[in-house]
Amino acid sequence: MILPILALIGGLALLAWSADIMVDGASGTARHMGLPSLLIGMLIVGFGTSAPELVVSAIASVQGNPGLALGNAYGSNIANIALILGVAALISPILVHSKVLKRELPVLMGVTALALFQLSDGFISRADALILLIIFLGLVGWSIREGYSQRHDAFGDVVAHDLDLPRMSLKPALWRLIGGIVFLVVSSRMLVWGAVEIAEILHISDTVIGLTVVAIGTSLPELASAVAAVRKNEHDLALGNVIGSNLFNTLAVVGLAGIIHPIRADAELLVRDGSVMGVLTLSLFVIGFGFRGQGRINRWEACGLLAIYIAYLGFHIWTQIG
Repeated sequence: MILPILALIGGLALLAWSADIMVDGASGTARHMGLPSLLIGMLIVGFGTSAPELVVSAIASVQGNPGLALGNAYGSNIANIALILGVAALISPILVHSKVLKRELPVLMGVTALALFQLSDGFISRADALILLIIFLGLVGWSIREGYSQRHDAFGDVVAHDLDLPRMSLKPALWRLIGGIVFLVVSSRMLVWGAVEIAEILHISDTVIGLTVVAIGTSLPELASAVAAVRKNEHDLALGNVIGSNLFNTLAVVGLAGIIHPIRADAELLVRDGSVMGVLTLSLFVIGFGFRGQGRINRWEACGLLAIYIAYLGFHIWTQIG
């Protein structure tokens, strides 16, 4: 039991570090290639922070644990909205300035609805997974078009400011990118092995482990990024990372895992975890879009998000103990 716990903790720590290194390297490399700041923010920063979920889920599916992959993706979505935005908005209320992010919120709502519909029969087939991946590729294409067409957007301006402080030369950026990818794979294998071993020893579903422990661990890059962003008054960056990460998790992470190994899910996952993910996504859409003015997540709403997440984790712990 000690070795799997050490593998789990060590894998989570190394995963968070390697993801941060990889995103820095990818952003620096993209900057030297002349890519627009908005495109870097939408694709590399927004999606790149979900690299841990992608690698962990892919390895879990290859090793025959698709439940862990699905739990990791959906659990991370729940953690991103309730835990990460809750903590960030508690530090400083989040104001939404970016028009691009406001257009991404209804897209995230629609993608989440599609994911829950696919899950309604308790099975994500390779055809379902292929649909998710096709939509993801379409979203990437849209992001590229937006990145080159939107010259002045609040989200892009924030990313540009961060990339220039300090400006990384090309060689260190490439080394960070390559090293981050290598350590991502190594740490993900450690994490998956430790999580599966612990689940078997404690007779807990690997899906539950993915929804809780692994999901929190793989969301650490988003948490660190969001807290740093709001402390620098870069609200759009905090929200943009969460929206991009949730889109990536729902489409690319689940899609890739499902292509590798079709995923069976208990009805309980849809009723319990799927409903929580859906309600939180709808809440983010309502409070972030700003139907009566500027989108804003205030401290009271942040407390509500954190209370939901604490209750969600408490329910999982109580059901496993009981």
